Amino acid sequence: MHEVKIFDSFGKLKKVISIKALNARDEQQIENPLIFSKNKRFGRLGRKRVKSQEISRIPSN
Repeated sequence: MHEVKIFDSFGKLKKVISIKALNARDEQQIENPLIFSKNKRFGRLGRKRVKSQEISRIPSN
C-alpha cells in the first residue's frame, strides 16, 4: 500500500494520508464494513413525493 496525496482544484497539495492511517482504516473496515458504506439513506425511505398535478386534483373542503 502507498501513501495517498490529495490535491485541490488548483493542483496544490492539501494533505497526505500515511500508510499507517490507511492500514488503521482498513482494519476498521474489516471489523465493521457499514462504517464506510456509500449507500446511506437517512429518513427518506417511506416518503413518497406528491407531484404538483396530484395536489391540484385533491378536492379542498
